[in-house]
Amino acid sequence: MGNIIWLASYPKSGNTWMRAFVHNLFRNPNEPLNINEIGGGLISTGEAVMKWYKMLDPRPPEEWTREDIDAMRPKVHRLIADNHPGTVFCKTHCALLNLRGHATVNLEVSAGAIYIVRNPLDVVLSFADFQGVDADKAITILGTHNCERPNDKDNVSEPLGSWTQNIESWTGTPNPQLHVVRYEDMVKSPIKTFVGVTKFLGVDAPRARIEKAVKNSSFKVLRAQEDKHGFAERSPAQERFFRKGTAGHWKDELNDDQVARVVANHRDQMQRFGYVPAGF
Repeated sequence: MGNIIWLASYPKSGNTWMRAFVHNLFRNPNEPLNINEIGGGLISTGEAVMKWYKMLDPRPPEEWTREDIDAMRPKVHRLIADNHPGTVFCKTHCALLNLRGHATVNLEVSAGAIYIVRNPLDVVLSFADFQGVDADKAITILGTHNCERPNDKDNVSEPLGSWTQNIESWTGTPNPQLHVVRYEDMVKSPIKTFVGVTKFLGVDAPRARIEKAVKNSSFKVLRAQEDKHGFAERSPAQERFFRKGTAGHWKDELNDDQVARVVANHRDQMQRFGYVPAGF
């Protein structure tokens, strides 16, 4: 068994919130940890972070092919594991795939995973804002089989798959080393939800410590920090990374045809998690 615990999700599903909680839980600061510290350091990183790949291939990233990145990815995961003496939390948006002959997640260095799932009707709106596209384009992206997000200045390309493909690849087979969390439960019942996360991680933390970590990583705190310090992971298309932090705002922003498209693309997985609206 390896030492990486994956913090996995389709983009814009609560991964940043989960990472903020993990940092506040393990580091246990008196004041909320600065959000710009959650992307690196001793206990967490991202598997797509460009610096890891540059350690394996010194060429300019624009010279790397998709096949080069595919081949490097499992080696990067090994590198991440080897560079951390204990457990390390690793953010990923990759679907669990075998892509062009290479695994998108190196299970040999994995200790387990927390997967965060969010209603795709809300993901569409948040993803559209992040990418700087309209909702219809985002609906198409979420529905695209084997979708891959391209390189940017900080990260290599990520094989997301479709929303359904991503969800099913991680959660379709029961696994005791996998803990699945719904974003909506993080919003509605944060203490209960994060107590469950803490138990899955095997952390014997007093309830007061968990409650402090929940408070220090709340959406209100994260948004206030972004307003004060900015956030390194905000995309150039966004006015702010932390937009609403709510569940169900799709009801006010998507029309019936758009909702029907999302449901048609993802009905089976939406039904699994209670996301299909009445009448669709």
